[in-house]
Amino acid sequence: MTDPMIVSGTSSDIESLRGQLIAGSLQVQQQTIPQLANLGNNGFDVLMEFLMERRDTPATWVDGKAYQVLYNSDSPQIKEFLQTHFPQGIVPLKSDCGIDYSSLQHLLATQDFQTADRMTLQKLCEIAGAEAVKRKWLYFTEVENFPVTDLQTINKLWLVHSEGKFGYSIQREIWLGLGKNWDNLWVKIGWKKGKNWTRYPQEFTWDLSAPRGHLPLSNQLRGVRVIASIFAHPAWG
Repeated sequence: MTDPMIVSGTSSDIESLRGQLIAGSLQVQQQTIPQLANLGNNGFDVLMEFLMERRDTPATWVDGKAYQVLYNSDSPQIKEFLQTHFPQGIVPLKSDCGIDYSSLQHLLATQDFQTADRMTLQKLCEIAGAEAVKRKWLYFTEVENFPVTDLQTINKLWLVHSEGKFGYSIQREIWLGLGKNWDNLWVKIGWKKGKNWTRYPQEFTWDLSAPRGHLPLSNQLRGVRVIASIFAHPAWG
């Protein structure tokens, strides 16, 4: 990343990019954020201003992308800004079981999707209780009793920090679009190639070049019944 202390870009450049960030299409916003980051301090100022103006509205993946650029900056001023205004990130880390999702937020904000996937399973086991934590996997009946709040928090973290590509709600949307056909789902989201299951972890794609819905890996949680319970959960309305 460009040194955040470098100040570059004319005021007209900045104003043009600010306008694109605020009013552009999703594709334009997606392209604008790294352009602003490359302008150093002036660009970072626009990103901070953008997040502040949107602080009272639910975070989207555009907010997530802007937040990630700032979060991964080495600038002390930016770190202070985030600590002051977004100490828990831009997704409210709500839990009805007292679970701390800050570690998952950190992993997703830094795009460490492989570790975040493992952390997600750990958090699901924590929701299920001590026995699930001990065995390190879930029964589908445990998923049925998950609080709506916690499943929505985990899903929102994945959505916001993946440009809208990953999350249970995305996987469920694809599954419904395929007429609830599991075999077609596995292929569509890259969990199966032909008749062969994708091997964990080396054959999975741990970045945003992955197919939409590729992560998190609910199929690693023991068969179709767990993911079916996730999809049937009232968290999705």
